[in-house]
Amino acid sequence: MRVFHFIFAVLVGFCGISNAALVNGIVAIVNDTVITYDQVERGIAPVAELYLRQYRGQPQVLEQKLQELRAQQIEELVERQLILSDFKSAGYNLPENFIDDAVKREIRNNFYGDRAKLTKTLQADGLTYEAFRQQQRERIIVTYLRDQNTSSQKILISPYKVETFYNANREQFKLPDQVKVRLVSVNQPPDAAPGTAKKLAEEILKKIEEGTPFEEMAAIYSQRADGGDRGWVDRTYFKKELADVAFSLKAGQHSGVIELPEACYLIQVDDVRLAHIRPLDEVREEIENTLKAQESARLRKKWIDRLKNKSFVRYF
Repeated sequence: MRVFHFIFAVLVGFCGISNAALVNGIVAIVNDTVITYDQVERGIAPVAELYLRQYRGQPQVLEQKLQELRAQQIEELVERQLILSDFKSAGYNLPENFIDDAVKREIRNNFYGDRAKLTKTLQADGLTYEAFRQQQRERIIVTYLRDQNTSSQKILISPYKVETFYNANREQFKLPDQVKVRLVSVNQPPDAAPGTAKKLAEEILKKIEEGTPFEEMAAIYSQRADGGDRGWVDRTYFKKELADVAFSLKAGQHSGVIELPEACYLIQVDDVRLAHIRPLDEVREEIENTLKAQESARLRKKWIDRLKNKSFVRYF
Protein backbone atom coordinates (compact mmCIF):
# COMPACT_ATOMS: atom_id res chain seq x y z
CA MET A 1 0.00 0.00 0.00
CA ARG A 2 2.85 2.40 0.81
CA VAL A 3 4.33 1.68 -2.63
CA PHE A 4 1.03 2.65 -4.28
CA HIS A 5 0.85 5.95 -2.37
CA PHE A 6 4.41 6.80 -3.37
CA ILE A 7 3.84 6.08 -7.07
CA PHE A 8 0.46 7.79 -6.93
CA ALA A 9 2.06 10.97 -5.58
CA VAL A 10 4.80 10.92 -8.21
CA LEU A 11 2.30 10.39 -11.02
CA VAL A 12 0.14 13.25 -9.73
CA GLY A 13 3.12 15.58 -9.77
CA PHE A 14 4.35 14.32 -13.12
CA CYS A 15 1.01 14.74 -14.88
CA GLY A 16 0.01 17.99 -13.19
CA ILE A 17 -3.35 16.60 -12.02
CA SER A 18 -4.77 17.44 -8.63
CA ASN A 19 -4.95 14.61 -6.13
CA ALA A 20 -8.68 15.01 -5.59
CA ALA A 21 -9.46 15.03 -9.30
CA LEU A 22 -7.35 11.96 -9.91
CA VAL A 23 -8.90 9.94 -7.08
CA ASN A 24 -12.51 10.93 -7.70
CA GLY A 25 -12.42 11.30 -11.48
CA ILE A 26 -14.34 8.90 -13.69
CA VAL A 27 -12.52 7.29 -16.61
CA ALA A 28 -15.33 5.04 -17.83
CA ILE A 29 -18.84 3.79 -17.10
CA VAL A 30 -19.95 0.26 -17.91
CA ASN A 31 -23.71 -0.13 -17.52
CA ASP A 32 -24.25 0.89 -13.88
CA THR A 33 -20.61 0.55 -12.78
CA VAL A 34 -18.16 3.44 -12.56
CA ILE A 35 -14.44 2.97 -13.17
CA THR A 36 -12.32 5.64 -11.46
CA TYR A 37 -8.81 7.02 -11.82
CA ASP A 38 -8.08 5.55 -8.42
CA GLN A 39 -8.77 2.03 -9.69
CA VAL A 40 -6.59 2.62 -12.74
CA GLU A 41 -3.65 4.00 -10.74
CA ARG A 42 -3.82 1.14 -8.26
CA GLY A 43 -3.81 -1.36 -11.10
CA ILE A 44 -0.76 0.11 -12.83
CA ALA A 45 1.23 0.89 -9.67
CA PRO A 46 3.70 -2.06 -9.80
CA VAL A 47 4.60 -1.52 -13.48
CA ALA A 48 4.55 2.27 -13.09
CA GLU A 49 7.15 1.96 -10.35
CA LEU A 50 9.39 0.05 -12.76
CA TYR A 51 8.89 2.66 -15.49
CA LEU A 52 9.67 5.50 -13.07
CA ARG A 53 13.05 3.93 -12.35
CA GLN A 54 13.75 2.89 -15.92
CA TYR A 55 12.81 6.16 -17.68
CA ARG A 56 13.45 8.73 -14.96
CA GLY A 57 15.86 10.62 -17.19
CA GLN A 58 13.55 10.45 -20.23
CA PRO A 59 10.39 12.37 -19.27
CA GLN A 60 8.78 12.19 -22.72
CA VAL A 61 9.31 8.44 -22.97
CA LEU A 62 8.05 8.02 -19.40
CA GLU A 63 4.90 9.98 -20.16
CA GLN A 64 4.21 7.90 -23.27
CA LYS A 65 4.79 4.63 -21.42
CA LEU A 66 2.48 5.67 -18.58
CA GLN A 67 -0.22 6.78 -21.00
CA GLU A 68 -0.06 3.45 -22.81
CA LEU A 69 -0.12 1.62 -19.48
CA ARG A 70 -3.19 3.55 -18.31
CA ALA A 71 -5.02 2.97 -21.59
CA GLN A 72 -4.36 -0.76 -21.33
CA GLN A 73 -5.50 -0.84 -17.70
CA ILE A 74 -8.71 1.04 -18.51
CA GLU A 75 -9.54 -1.47 -21.24
CA GLU A 76 -8.87 -4.37 -18.86
CA LEU A 77 -11.16 -2.86 -16.23
CA VAL A 78 -13.88 -2.18 -18.81
CA GLU A 79 -13.59 -5.73 -20.09
CA ARG A 80 -13.78 -7.07 -16.56
CA GLN A 81 -16.98 -5.15 -15.85
CA LEU A 82 -18.52 -6.26 -19.13
CA ILE A 83 -17.89 -9.88 -18.20
CA LEU A 84 -19.27 -9.45 -14.67
CA SER A 85 -22.33 -7.66 -16.01
CA ASP A 86 -22.94 -10.42 -18.56
CA PHE A 87 -22.66 -13.04 -15.81
CA LYS A 88 -25.25 -11.16 -13.75
CA SER A 89 -27.71 -10.48 -16.59
CA ALA A 90 -27.54 -14.12 -17.70
CA GLY A 91 -28.78 -15.16 -14.26
CA TYR A 92 -25.76 -17.29 -13.46
CA ASN A 93 -24.94 -18.17 -9.86
CA LEU A 94 -21.60 -18.90 -8.22
CA PRO A 95 -21.81 -21.36 -5.29
CA GLU A 96 -20.48 -19.96 -2.03
CA ASN A 97 -18.20 -22.95 -1.53
CA PHE A 98 -16.28 -21.93 -4.69
CA ILE A 99 -15.49 -18.60 -3.05
CA ASP A 100 -14.64 -20.28 0.27
CA ASP A 101 -12.14 -22.54 -1.51
CA ALA A 102 -10.60 -19.57 -3.35
CA VAL A 103 -10.16 -17.65 -0.10
CA LYS A 104 -8.53 -20.67 1.56
CA ARG A 105 -6.13 -21.07 -1.38
CA GLU A 106 -5.23 -17.38 -1.23
CA ILE A 107 -4.50 -17.57 2.49
CA ARG A 108 -2.50 -20.77 2.06
CA ASN A 109 -0.47 -19.65 -0.96
CA ASN A 110 0.15 -15.97 -0.20
CA PHE A 111 -0.21 -15.64 3.57
CA TYR A 112 1.41 -18.88 4.73
CA GLY A 113 -1.94 -20.16 5.94
CA ASP A 114 -2.15 -17.31 8.46
CA ARG A 115 -5.60 -15.68 8.40
CA ALA A 116 -4.42 -12.98 10.84
CA LYS A 117 -1.71 -11.98 8.33
CA LEU A 118 -4.39 -11.62 5.66
CA THR A 119 -6.45 -9.42 7.97
CA LYS A 120 -3.48 -7.13 8.69
CA THR A 121 -2.69 -6.83 4.98
CA LEU A 122 -6.29 -5.96 4.16
CA GLN A 123 -6.36 -3.32 6.88
CA ALA A 124 -3.12 -1.80 5.54
CA ASP A 125 -4.68 -1.66 2.07
CA GLY A 126 -7.91 -0.17 3.37
CA LEU A 127 -9.96 -3.23 2.43
CA THR A 128 -12.54 -5.14 4.40
CA TYR A 129 -12.76 -8.91 4.43
CA GLU A 130 -16.07 -8.64 2.56
CA ALA A 131 -14.39 -6.59 -0.19
CA PHE A 132 -11.59 -9.16 -0.40
CA ARG A 133 -14.12 -11.97 -0.68
CA GLN A 134 -15.92 -10.05 -3.44
CA GLN A 135 -12.62 -9.71 -5.29
CA GLN A 136 -12.19 -13.48 -5.17
CA ARG A 137 -15.73 -13.98 -6.44
CA GLU A 138 -15.18 -11.64 -9.37
CA ARG A 139 -11.83 -13.23 -10.22
CA ILE A 140 -13.43 -16.67 -10.43
CA ILE A 141 -16.24 -15.40 -12.65
CA VAL A 142 -13.93 -13.54 -15.04
CA THR A 143 -11.47 -16.41 -15.27
CA TYR A 144 -14.20 -18.96 -15.91
CA LEU A 145 -16.00 -16.97 -18.60
CA ARG A 146 -12.76 -16.05 -20.35
CA ASP A 147 -11.80 -19.69 -20.39
CA GLN A 148 -15.18 -20.67 -21.79
CA ASN A 149 -15.05 -18.09 -24.56
CA THR A 150 -11.41 -17.74 -25.54
CA SER A 151 -9.34 -20.65 -24.19
CA SER A 152 -6.67 -21.74 -26.67
CA GLN A 153 -6.96 -25.27 -25.24
CA LYS A 154 -10.26 -25.66 -27.08
CA ILE A 155 -8.94 -24.39 -30.40
CA LEU A 156 -7.99 -26.94 -33.03
CA ILE A 157 -5.42 -25.99 -35.68
CA SER A 158 -5.44 -28.09 -38.84
CA PRO A 159 -2.19 -29.45 -40.35
CA TYR A 160 -3.00 -27.43 -43.48
CA LYS A 161 -2.97 -24.15 -41.51
CA VAL A 162 0.33 -25.10 -39.88
CA GLU A 163 1.93 -25.92 -43.24
CA THR A 164 0.55 -22.73 -44.81
CA PHE A 165 1.98 -20.61 -41.99
CA TYR A 166 5.33 -22.40 -42.25
CA ASN A 167 5.61 -21.89 -46.01
CA ALA A 168 4.67 -18.21 -45.71
CA ASN A 169 7.14 -17.54 -42.87
CA ARG A 170 10.11 -19.78 -43.63
CA GLU A 171 12.63 -17.00 -42.95
CA GLN A 172 11.28 -16.81 -39.40
CA PHE A 173 12.64 -20.31 -38.79
CA LYS A 174 16.08 -19.76 -40.28
CA LEU A 175 19.04 -20.50 -38.03
CA PRO A 176 22.54 -19.06 -38.62
CA ASP A 177 25.73 -21.09 -38.59
CA GLN A 178 26.11 -22.78 -35.21
CA VAL A 179 28.76 -24.74 -33.34
CA LYS A 180 28.40 -27.08 -30.40
CA VAL A 181 31.16 -25.97 -28.08
CA ARG A 182 32.90 -26.60 -24.80
CA LEU A 183 34.78 -23.83 -23.05
CA VAL A 184 37.51 -23.62 -20.43
CA SER A 185 37.93 -20.18 -18.89
CA VAL A 186 40.79 -19.20 -16.60
CA ASN A 187 40.32 -15.83 -14.90
CA GLN A 188 43.27 -13.58 -14.19
CA PRO A 189 43.33 -13.05 -10.38
CA PRO A 190 43.40 -9.30 -9.66
CA ASP A 191 46.25 -9.62 -7.15
CA ALA A 192 48.30 -12.17 -9.13
CA ALA A 193 51.35 -11.51 -11.29
CA PRO A 194 50.68 -10.65 -14.94
CA GLY A 195 50.47 -13.73 -17.12
CA THR A 196 49.30 -16.04 -14.33
CA ALA A 197 46.08 -16.98 -16.16
CA LYS A 198 47.93 -17.56 -19.44
CA LYS A 199 50.49 -19.81 -17.77
CA LEU A 200 47.76 -21.97 -16.22
CA ALA A 201 45.82 -22.06 -19.52
CA GLU A 202 48.94 -23.28 -21.31
CA GLU A 203 49.36 -26.05 -18.73
CA ILE A 204 45.72 -27.09 -19.29
CA LEU A 205 46.25 -27.06 -23.06
CA LYS A 206 49.31 -29.28 -22.69
CA LYS A 207 47.32 -31.84 -20.68
CA ILE A 208 44.56 -31.83 -23.29
CA GLU A 209 47.07 -32.39 -26.08
CA GLU A 210 48.57 -35.27 -24.04
CA GLY A 211 45.14 -36.97 -24.02
CA THR A 212 43.22 -35.65 -21.03
CA PRO A 213 39.58 -35.14 -22.13
CA PHE A 214 38.67 -31.50 -22.68
CA GLU A 215 35.50 -31.87 -20.61
CA GLU A 216 37.52 -33.18 -17.67
CA MET A 217 39.75 -30.12 -17.68
CA ALA A 218 36.73 -27.85 -18.05
CA ALA A 219 35.04 -29.48 -15.06
CA ILE A 220 38.15 -28.92 -12.94
CA TYR A 221 39.25 -25.45 -13.96
CA SER A 222 35.96 -23.83 -14.96
CA GLN A 223 34.11 -25.52 -12.08
CA ARG A 224 31.31 -26.69 -14.36
CA ALA A 225 29.74 -30.09 -13.83
CA ASP A 226 28.70 -30.15 -17.50
CA GLY A 227 32.31 -30.30 -18.67
CA GLY A 228 32.19 -26.80 -20.11
CA ASP A 229 29.39 -27.70 -22.50
CA ARG A 230 27.73 -24.54 -23.84
CA GLY A 231 25.48 -26.38 -26.29
CA TRP A 232 24.65 -25.08 -29.76
CA VAL A 233 25.53 -21.40 -30.12
CA ASP A 234 25.77 -18.84 -32.90
CA ARG A 235 28.25 -16.00 -33.27
CA THR A 236 26.28 -13.67 -31.00
CA TYR A 237 26.93 -15.93 -28.00
CA PHE A 238 30.63 -15.01 -27.76
CA LYS A 239 32.75 -11.91 -27.93
CA LYS A 240 34.08 -11.41 -31.44
CA GLU A 241 37.57 -12.67 -30.49
CA LEU A 242 36.13 -15.95 -29.23
CA ALA A 243 33.53 -16.28 -31.98
CA ASP A 244 36.17 -15.88 -34.70
CA VAL A 245 38.14 -18.77 -33.22
CA ALA A 246 35.14 -21.01 -32.52
CA PHE A 247 33.78 -20.69 -36.06
CA SER A 248 37.19 -21.37 -37.61
CA LEU A 249 37.41 -24.81 -35.99
CA LYS A 250 36.11 -28.07 -37.41
CA ALA A 251 34.19 -30.69 -35.46
CA GLY A 252 36.52 -32.38 -32.96
CA GLN A 253 39.14 -29.62 -32.99
CA HIS A 254 40.17 -27.41 -30.08
CA SER A 255 41.83 -24.02 -30.00
CA GLY A 256 45.04 -22.81 -28.52
CA VAL A 257 45.08 -20.38 -25.62
CA ILE A 258 42.97 -17.30 -26.37
CA GLU A 259 44.18 -14.44 -24.18
CA LEU A 260 41.79 -11.60 -23.40
CA PRO A 261 42.20 -8.91 -20.72
CA GLU A 262 39.79 -10.52 -18.26
CA ALA A 263 40.72 -14.19 -18.77
CA CYS A 264 42.25 -16.84 -20.97
CA TYR A 265 40.09 -19.33 -22.85
CA LEU A 266 40.25 -22.70 -24.55
CA ILE A 267 37.52 -23.75 -26.96
CA GLN A 268 36.61 -27.16 -28.31
CA VAL A 269 34.07 -27.63 -31.11
CA ASP A 270 32.17 -30.91 -30.82
CA ASP A 271 30.01 -30.39 -33.91
CA VAL A 272 29.21 -27.87 -36.63
CA ARG A 273 25.83 -26.98 -38.09
CA LEU A 274 25.58 -24.71 -41.13
CA ALA A 275 22.85 -22.11 -41.52
CA HIS A 276 19.53 -23.75 -42.36
CA ILE A 277 15.78 -23.44 -42.06
CA ARG A 278 14.38 -25.57 -39.27
CA PRO A 279 12.23 -28.39 -40.67
CA LEU A 280 8.47 -28.30 -40.26
CA ASP A 281 8.38 -31.27 -37.87
CA GLU A 282 10.74 -29.41 -35.53
CA VAL A 283 8.64 -26.24 -35.38
CA ARG A 284 5.14 -27.67 -35.78
CA GLU A 285 4.28 -27.28 -32.08
CA GLU A 286 5.59 -23.69 -32.02
CA ILE A 287 3.43 -22.80 -35.02
CA GLU A 288 0.37 -24.45 -33.50
CA ASN A 289 0.84 -22.43 -30.30
CA THR A 290 1.25 -19.22 -32.31
CA LEU A 291 -1.89 -19.86 -34.34
CA LYS A 292 -3.84 -20.83 -31.22
CA ALA A 293 -2.79 -17.58 -29.52
CA GLN A 294 -3.84 -15.58 -32.58
CA GLU A 295 -7.21 -17.33 -32.77
CA SER A 296 -7.72 -16.93 -29.02
CA ALA A 297 -7.06 -13.18 -29.34
CA ARG A 298 -9.52 -12.96 -32.24
CA LEU A 299 -12.21 -14.81 -30.27
CA ARG A 300 -11.61 -12.62 -27.24
CA LYS A 301 -12.00 -9.41 -29.26
CA LYS A 302 -15.13 -10.75 -30.96
CA TRP A 303 -16.60 -11.73 -27.57
CA ILE A 304 -15.80 -8.40 -25.90
CA ASP A 305 -17.10 -6.45 -28.91
CA ARG A 306 -20.36 -8.39 -28.64
CA LEU A 307 -20.62 -7.56 -24.94
CA LYS A 308 -19.94 -3.89 -25.67
CA ASN A 309 -22.61 -3.80 -28.36
CA LYS A 310 -25.28 -4.89 -25.92
CA SER A 311 -24.03 -2.77 -23.03
CA PHE A 312 -23.69 0.89 -22.15
CA VAL A 313 -20.00 1.85 -22.26
CA ARG A 314 -18.73 5.40 -22.09
CA TYR A 315 -15.18 6.67 -21.79
CA PHE A 316 -14.20 10.05 -20.33
